[in-house]
Amino acid sequence: MYDIPATLMRGGTSKCWVFSRHDLDVPGANLDDILPRLYGSPDSRQIDGVGGGTSTTSKAVIVSPSARADADIDYSFAQIGVADGVVDWSSNCGNCSAAIAPYALHKGWLAPAGDLTRVRIHNTNTGQLIVAEVPTPGGRFMETGEARIAGVPFPGLEVVLWFVDPAGRSTGRLLPTGSALDDLDGTPATLIDAGAPLVIVRAADLGLDAAVTPADIDSRETLRARIETLRRAGAVRMGLAPVPDAAARAIPKFALVSAPTGNDHDLGVVMMSMGAAHPALAITGSVGLSVAATTPGTLVHELSSGRARSAVRLRTPSGVLTTRVGTWDGYPAVGVGRTARRLADAVLALPVEELLPFSTDAVRPALAVR
Repeated sequence: MYDIPATLMRGGTSKCWVFSRHDLDVPGANLDDILPRLYGSPDSRQIDGVGGGTSTTSKAVIVSPSARADADIDYSFAQIGVADGVVDWSSNCGNCSAAIAPYALHKGWLAPAGDLTRVRIHNTNTGQLIVAEVPTPGGRFMETGEARIAGVPFPGLEVVLWFVDPAGRSTGRLLPTGSALDDLDGTPATLIDAGAPLVIVRAADLGLDAAVTPADIDSRETLRARIETLRRAGAVRMGLAPVPDAAARAIPKFALVSAPTGNDHDLGVVMMSMGAAHPALAITGSVGLSVAATTPGTLVHELSSGRARSAVRLRTPSGVLTTRVGTWDGYPAVGVGRTARRLADAVLALPVEELLPFSTDAVRPALAVR
């Protein structure tokens, strides 16, 4: 066995194990093998690992102090496939991003700076700069807080995330096809790249109304197959894959949108996550939806009647999420309020013997150090 220190954290509506980068340097093994074995994949229950059996609880955050002049922390995100065991490095997780600044402050990598500490995070998956704002009253880091968000029943430490200059991080363009509205196999769609590449389709165009729930979607195999076909077609149109079968599982993301049904929101949305409906909302998806709401010609702009300006209110299956559209240091930015909490510090036991072809005992002294 090989012992790996890790911290279990809730970031927004996701749970993720957070690893210091050097703690995952296992002699003779690579991350694409290490992470699935730690999480217990491939297995729909992840019974022999620390994964939670869902896409929102099978996530890894790998961090280290940054050598970049424009960042404090380097952060890589990995989505571990539950049933297939495939590690997807193609995107970021906005919810898990909320855990990074509290983790770094708890570890002492950074010192609080006044009543509000700003932590600059460089996401290596996308090149995205995220600025996390954490309250540190009197220059002290307090891990608890009274902030609440939709989808989490308990209060937590507030973390405001600013996604700086988010357009075109994966494709090079806000609108990868050059158009705010495209046709995917007879279905109108907006293809946008902000926060993450996103395929946006009206729920009504797939025969759904604004009251559709994740359970409704997940129970309809034909509908999910249609959504996946559209998502993969969008990947090709956005230049993310040469053919539909080559599309990554994590991107582009897919959102079903509907017109508001009340005065407390500008848009209804249900997103997909790794082939299933998301119980809340992917935060990187909320960035794309927010930018789309302020981009004339998109389905989101049309459905929200263009009324979203400095704030965009998104009705999700777990409640209303409000984002802010503004600037950071002169660059366009989208701000999202999240909460975070450290759940456990642990040492994960990796059965490394299963991963390594021990034809010799050359690596055993290195393993014994742990």
